[in-house]
Amino acid sequence: MNTINEDQLNIETRGRLSAWLTRHKFFHRPLGYDYRGVETPQVKSEEWLSVAVAPYAYGFNYLRSQCAYDSAPGGYLVSVYHLTQVQDYSDQPEEVCVKIFVPRKDPRIPSVYWIWRGSDFQERESYDMLGIIHQGHPHLRRILMPESWVGWPLRKDYVVPNFYELQDAY
Repeated sequence: MNTINEDQLNIETRGRLSAWLTRHKFFHRPLGYDYRGVETPQVKSEEWLSVAVAPYAYGFNYLRSQCAYDSAPGGYLVSVYHLTQVQDYSDQPEEVCVKIFVPRKDPRIPSVYWIWRGSDFQERESYDMLGIIHQGHPHLRRILMPESWVGWPLRKDYVVPNFYELQDAY
């Protein structure tokens, strides 16, 4: 009779990161795999910094992208981190995608700037467009909009100002 190791079953059904999070008692929700087979767990914002250190320690040394979106009017704001394990002579780097859902009334997520320096401008863009505050970021300020801009333009409940300065294109 063949017995299946519980860790192996967790890896096959939930992915390596989800199995690690379960083994170390981090609350998370496996969201399955995307169309490319990339594992996507959801973690709590309070645990994100502790969770982020684990993939880095296991070789996910490249933050491919960080983006954010508004899930629904009045709903949660979502910050998405795409992590890649870049190794020498590897033509198929391993990837993982981590999602953090935060309430729009207090959208705070610990910054991973000190782990992946490439998150600098990306976290600033999430702040500028959606108002997600990345706590611990060394220079969290607007990057695309003027400093005087009021509101967060990519939120679904954003009211567009009724003024525009049109520039002469010629």
